[in-house]
Amino acid sequence: GEDPSTVIPLVKQKIAELNTRFLPPGVQVVPFLDRTELVNTTVKTVLHNLIEGALLVSLVVVFFLWEWRAALVIVSVIPLAFLFALLLLRIQGLPANLISMGALDFGLLLEGSLVIVEAALVALAQIEPSAVQRARSGLLRRVVSKNARYIFTAQLILVLALLPIFLFQRVEGKLFKPLAFTLGYAMLGALFLSLTYVPAMVRLLYARAIPRERPLPWTRPLIAPWRKVVAFSLTHSKEVIGVYGGVVVALGIIFYFYGSEFVPKLNEGAIYVRGTLPISVKLSETVSLARTVKADLLRIPEVRFVLFQAGRPNDGTDPTGFFNLEFHVQLQPQETWRKGYTREKLAGEIRRLLARYPGVRWALSQPIQDNVEEYVSGVKSSIAVKVYGYNLGELQRYAQEIAQVLRKQPHIADVVVFESLGLPELRIKLDEVRMARYGVSMQDAQAVIESAIGGRTATYFYEGDRYFDVRVRLDSSYRNTPEAMGQVRVPALSGRTVPLSAIADIQLLTGPAFIYREGAQRYVAVGFSVTSRDLGGTIARAQKAVAQALPDLKNVHVGWEGEFESKERATRRLSVIVPVTVGLILFVLYLHFSSAREVLLAALSLPFAFVGGMVAWGVTGTPFGISAGVGMIILLGVNTINALILLGDLRGKRTVEAARAAIEHRIRPLVMVMLIGSLGLLPAALSTRMGSEVQKPLAITIVIGMPVCLLLALSVLPALYRWAYRLR
Repeated sequence: GEDPSTVIPLVKQKIAELNTRFLPPGVQVVPFLDRTELVNTTVKTVLHNLIEGALLVSLVVVFFLWEWRAALVIVSVIPLAFLFALLLLRIQGLPANLISMGALDFGLLLEGSLVIVEAALVALAQIEPSAVQRARSGLLRRVVSKNARYIFTAQLILVLALLPIFLFQRVEGKLFKPLAFTLGYAMLGALFLSLTYVPAMVRLLYARAIPRERPLPWTRPLIAPWRKVVAFSLTHSKEVIGVYGGVVVALGIIFYFYGSEFVPKLNEGAIYVRGTLPISVKLSETVSLARTVKADLLRIPEVRFVLFQAGRPNDGTDPTGFFNLEFHVQLQPQETWRKGYTREKLAGEIRRLLARYPGVRWALSQPIQDNVEEYVSGVKSSIAVKVYGYNLGELQRYAQEIAQVLRKQPHIADVVVFESLGLPELRIKLDEVRMARYGVSMQDAQAVIESAIGGRTATYFYEGDRYFDVRVRLDSSYRNTPEAMGQVRVPALSGRTVPLSAIADIQLLTGPAFIYREGAQRYVAVGFSVTSRDLGGTIARAQKAVAQALPDLKNVHVGWEGEFESKERATRRLSVIVPVTVGLILFVLYLHFSSAREVLLAALSLPFAFVGGMVAWGVTGTPFGISAGVGMIILLGVNTINALILLGDLRGKRTVEAARAAIEHRIRPLVMVMLIGSLGLLPAALSTRMGSEVQKPLAITIVIGMPVCLLLALSVLPALYRWAYRLR
């Protein structure tokens, strides 16, 4: 859980110390895998997106204000709020990681500062220039106190919208909680700055000359279409409400069948290939196959080097047999690949190459991803179907049948059964009746068997202050078959010896190589991966196919675990927490408005975020996942603030013309906030660099969703208001 940029240099320092001080001449520790490259590349991607996003936000502010002092005050909040968030993260001991930094939208931080600056300039412009010096302090104080309640409520709503992310657990919690803390701390910093730093800077920079507010001709093309939307909404309110209701219902039905995933896969710049051979395979055969496969993989131009491991590591931390074969395939930088060649095409080429080796089940992953998947599912696979029961033979039979069904399903690959049975074993069953007939004691018979097969310590070999056991046992040719083992002589009480076959039944059987357990139950697992981004739909079809093929599972039960289980758990948690969050947001709105009718209107506007998210995903082909869901949660907070602003301006308006005038007065700041919020994450949404994969669905949701939410806020909300208050 530590920061790799801190740990890796310390590891390198210790390796250098080992090589220079402790290891003998000619022996060195040489690292073959250095995560510094991955960390540096992803950090570079994040910084690139942050800088571009900040520049775009700054350009929008200048474009709409066209006054360098106001723009300077507002834009300067970005680095200060960012540093404030980093300081609190440092105090809390949380890392500033790929997701938390890459998904930071600076546009969301500036709304309070925009409100204060615009209100202050309007107020200062209304007093005589000669009185500015005397009156500005009191005037700015009144501006801050007048707008503080609104700014605080808006920021509180955004923080409440992050509540579901704060309550994530396990893998999704590790991934996205830092994002919630970073964005929450940055918004807290922006709130503090908008109420303290911004008024002070306005007072400092506007000591004398106060610019008169003037229309900017280049902003008119951006504002005019929104005015038409408002006018149409107020004159055709029933039609707008009807279409809105139909769209929400239709999108709800589409969402039920919409593709889903857990989180997008981070490009690690490497592929991890795992091969599963028959359990009884010899080490020499595994190594021979590994060398052949390595040579084939190295012929692919995109491969930099290949390392393989047969069996288990020397430290015994990964209990497996010689049937397990793993390859680390390090790739060249992507810019050097063949033109038009993608990771999907490369994975397909590797799968076709490996298909030439019969009797081996192959699976493709990535080094870090492989470790995480094994931690989550408990087996060496991203998704596992576990068949629980007692009888290993029955469990393995059901597992094989499930594997056959899965291999026929589209978008499912790398199907492998983690077999328990298949290891040859020599079973010796001593017969006490025959032992008594020959006068052989149980103790003597067991001692001979132990010595012949396992060996016994005969003496010790000393080297300085260390010593080693010298064990003696029969050569393998005298103990590896029932016939050979039957010729082993066992001493009798009479002093003569008898063959072991005379007092025991010796058989060569197939027994369990591994017995997997979970929750005090035995299980046999079927591992597989999903090649489509629609993880939820693919698994749902596979579950249906398995249920139809095996309708009557007796004495066993089946569990689907791994990445799919994590997605389902996070989705279930969201389905509980999001309604609670919505309730809290509506309660805050009630405290702000003290009107049940206005809170009801705000509640009817909450689906704007859902519509915005669905449009964003549908246009870009992005499946629903935790990253996209987090984007929709943030969109929910932004949309609620739009409702807060518009309902506040509409308050007390009882005619259509008055309502139109109130809304049109707010269009310019709303469009400005929408653009800075949307463009702030545009670089992350368009990025194709290494490290951009995880944050991309979140960024796409906000970049496309915010304009859609504003369109709905300026069309549906006025129509709802006219309907609720029966405007004339």
